[in-house]
Amino acid sequence: MSVIAKRSPVAPLTDLFDWLESGWPMVSDLRRESAHAMRIEDRLEKDRYVVRAEIPGIDPDKDVEITVADGILTISAERREEISEKGHSEFHYGSFMRRVSLPPGSLEEKLAASYQDGILEVTVPIEAAQAKPRVIKVAHRSTK
Repeated sequence: MSVIAKRSPVAPLTDLFDWLESGWPMVSDLRRESAHAMRIEDRLEKDRYVVRAEIPGIDPDKDVEITVADGILTISAERREEISEKGHSEFHYGSFMRRVSLPPGSLEEKLAASYQDGILEVTVPIEAAQAKPRVIKVAHRSTK
């Protein structure tokens, strides 16, 4: 008597997903990357540019670094949180970084930042001076 093993019709899909999760480096790299992504939103107002970053559970005095150079705003943060209760402990950690190009006319030296309820807000004033159009005279050359 031979034993015929029945296989579930979804088994090939399960095998595929297991392989993708463990055996394909790109997928695991993307999964790791998204686990440490810093979600941001930005908006351009009349006289300023505002970037808001969602980074709850950090101490802004110790865990955040904001730099600006050559029109690029860089926000870096590191989360280190450990919770211990009766017979149970949990920790969250990770490094985050986002770079944003500032709009033309940004006054980098007047950049300001604040942190409240897990949201970091960075504000950059924008110079209101607009370049005036110039009229360029065309020189006329004779062909003689």
